[in-house]
Amino acid sequence: MLMSADDSSVVLVDLQKKLMPAICQGDAVLSQCLRLAGIAKTLEVPVIGTEQSPDRLGPNAAEIWQACNQTVVKSHFDACVDGLVAALGQQRKTVVVAGCEAHVCMLQTALGLIDAGFQVCVVADGVGSRKVSDRDAALSRLHQSGAQIVTVEMVAFEWLGYSDHPRFREVLKLIK
Repeated sequence: MLMSADDSSVVLVDLQKKLMPAICQGDAVLSQCLRLAGIAKTLEVPVIGTEQSPDRLGPNAAEIWQACNQTVVKSHFDACVDGLVAALGQQRKTVVVAGCEAHVCMLQTALGLIDAGFQVCVVADGVGSRKVSDRDAALSRLHQSGAQIVTVEMVAFEWLGYSDHPRFREVLKLIK
């Protein structure tokens, strides 16, 4: 099943400035999430961020905060418990998920979205954990639980659908 920009939303989980230095290849994860958000904005796909206890852990990186249409503040690891499902609404059925930590908040949020009836696509090159083994275990578990494992480029080209898309060149600039 191919993703459609008209039926998708993006959720960027806990890309908090204080946490990113501890994430293995955190700069690359942040860069891919920003690329995904830029593609989403170009194709008018809503982007929702989450922040885990920002009073203690601080806010999302400034670039992420600016890229999001809204941010759900949460105390649970699964953002669905703290209002993410309501923020997403029921109009779009596919949720593209990226963020940190892959084996905790991103995993539990993605599983919560699956339980809520969404088709979930997890962006492998846009998720991170402190340890690679935790990230890989989370991706494996999510795949076994029904999530599609994708990359930023897979998302971009599926959303575009064809090379004559009016925004093709704009998106291509964000990929390269």
